[in-house]
Amino acid sequence: MLPFGVIDVVGPSMRPSLHDGDHVLVRYGARIRPGAVVLFRHPLRQDLLVVKRAAERRPRGWWLLSDNQGVHTDSREYGPVPDELVLGRVLLRIRPRPAWLAPTVWLERALTSGPLARAPWLAARLGVHRPLSLEL
Repeated sequence: MLPFGVIDVVGPSMRPSLHDGDHVLVRYGARIRPGAVVLFRHPLRQDLLVVKRAAERRPRGWWLLSDNQGVHTDSREYGPVPDELVLGRVLLRIRPRPAWLAPTVWLERALTSGPLARAPWLAARLGVHRPLSLEL
């Protein structure tokens, strides 16, 4: 297994720290400390990977909690998570790029408005076509 991985965040349980659609960089096998955000296998559904915050170390494992106070699908529901199910520590969040920042959107805007719009041969060559405008 590689020492690092990128995991997609799904659901609201870690708001406001992490949002649905965020990506996180995980260091597998990293030392866990209270306060760290961790990746683990759900104790009752081990095919499910989950991200929660490590609250404290208990005799039978880690007490892991959601950052979102309205979500209780965490150790309050399934108890402490054994060490062998804790896979790693989240190092950083990578927010998804908004659609308007996607290179294709910028290229299309550049070719359909502004100075590049006066070069229709370039737009045609790149497969970007200006929408037809109708004058009434």
